[in-house]
Amino acid sequence: MTRAQRFINLAAVIVPFAAFVLAIVLLWNELVGWHDLALLAVMYVVTCLGVTVGFHRMLTHRSFQTSKTLERILVLLGSLAVQGPVINWVADHRKHHAHTDEEGDPHSPHAGFAGGGLGGTLRGLLHAHVGWILTEAGGAQRAKYAPDLLEDRAMRWMADWFGLMVAVSLAIPAAAGYLITGEVKGALTGLLWGGLVRIFLLHHVTWSINSICHFFGARRFDVDDHSTNVVWLALPSMGEAWHHNHHAFPRSADHGLTRWERMLDPSAAVIRVLEKLGLAWNVVRISPERQRERTLEAQAAAKSPSTSY
Repeated sequence: MTRAQRFINLAAVIVPFAAFVLAIVLLWNELVGWHDLALLAVMYVVTCLGVTVGFHRMLTHRSFQTSKTLERILVLLGSLAVQGPVINWVADHRKHHAHTDEEGDPHSPHAGFAGGGLGGTLRGLLHAHVGWILTEAGGAQRAKYAPDLLEDRAMRWMADWFGLMVAVSLAIPAAAGYLITGEVKGALTGLLWGGLVRIFLLHHVTWSINSICHFFGARRFDVDDHSTNVVWLALPSMGEAWHHNHHAFPRSADHGLTRWERMLDPSAAVIRVLEKLGLAWNVVRISPERQRERTLEAQAAAKSPSTSY
């Protein structure tokens, strides 16, 4: 990572955080309207789904297919989440799956931090949550981990013009705030809440999948990593916090596998709606029989004295 890239990534961490602190101060002094919170909610949901449905399930794991037009719309929405150029995002995530919680994983809280006691644990969690942004983000070889996207002209264009995507991501809530209120103050608070605060919240929810969902939570399948399901993160992450399920069945369009888990997997619900409308096809789902088979494998492994995680 070059010094310029590290500086940009550091700014992407610090600026939304500073905006979040400012927003709390303004909220305390009642300088926030319903439209600000509405812009925050709408921009959060739309851009989060762009990442979870578009970047992650559609592109990284090819959990379903759709038209080129809808594919590009989803990638555009994901780019507005300000989590890096789409090709870099996909390459990093595929590398994570290729080396989960082992050397080479760009954001594991375990690899390189084993045996370090409390200090090592905290350093691992900090690295997995945000430290990797300053050292590893965008470092996966795109030609190795995302050659399919490099061959797509539209994907290359959206990756190359990521800076424009960031500007648009901030301009939309600012413009909406001005149109709603007719005042410059409305544009500024729209920019603050629907732009910077939304980016801050979405960043930390996404990064929590890397840190919390590889350290705390529940497991029920036999997988050779530390991935976990974290129920309280499921809804804000649009279903991504069923992370252990995802590592057990990476290509599954549904991360919530049981009936009640699916109730907290909005991304899967969106894919089902697209499927019913004929806009998504070849949707990958895991049969109950296969799920039971993996559960039995985990139970058998738990009884083996040689098994450890």
